[in-house]
Amino acid sequence: MARRHKGRIDLRVDNPEQLLDMLDPFPFRERGLDGDVDEYIGERAGEMAPDEPLAIVVHLPAVRLAGDLAQGLPAIVQGHFERQAERRSTELSRLFSLGRMMLLIGLVVLGLCLVIGQFLVGLFPDSRLAEVVMEGLIILGWVANWRPMEIFLFDWWPLVQERRLYRRLAHAPVTVVAQEAAAQETAA
Repeated sequence: MARRHKGRIDLRVDNPEQLLDMLDPFPFRERGLDGDVDEYIGERAGEMAPDEPLAIVVHLPAVRLAGDLAQGLPAIVQGHFERQAERRSTELSRLFSLGRMMLLIGLVVLGLCLVIGQFLVGLFPDSRLAEVVMEGLIILGWVANWRPMEIFLFDWWPLVQERRLYRRLAHAPVTVVAQEAAAQETAA
C-alpha cells in the first residue's frame, strides 16, 4: 500500500516532455507547464493546508533522468509558477485600475442623476411624477456603481488566492526521481 506524504505532489510520467506545453515556442528551460499539469498541481496544492510546506516530486523512468530536460525540470516548474504568480499580480493591478475608472464614472453618473433629479423636483415642486423620476434617477446612479463595488468587494479575492497559491508552488522544492526508487520508497 502506498504511503501518502503530507504536502507532496507526485507526478508520474514516462517522458519529461509530457509535463510541458508543447505549443509553447520557447526552448525547454523557458517553456511553461501543460495546462492539465498546471491544473492538477494547483488543485492538489489547493487541497492542502495553507501553512503546510509543499514539495513536487516528478517520477521518471531511470533512463530519462540523465537528460537535460529532466535535469532542468525543477527550474522549469518553479519558473512556470513564478510567471503564473506574476500574471495574477498583473491581472489584479488591471482589475483595480478598471475598478477605479468604473468607480469614477459611476460616481459622476450618480452625481448627475442626483443633480438632475433635484432640478426636476425644484422645477415641478408639487409634481408626483417629478419625485418618481428623481427616485428612478437615484436608482440608476446607484446601479452605475454596482460593478465597481463588485470589483472592490468580491472580484479581487480569487486573484489574490491564486497568486498566493502560485507563490507557494514557486517556492516548493522540485525533485526528479527514478520511478523504481519511488516505488521502493513508498513500499517502505
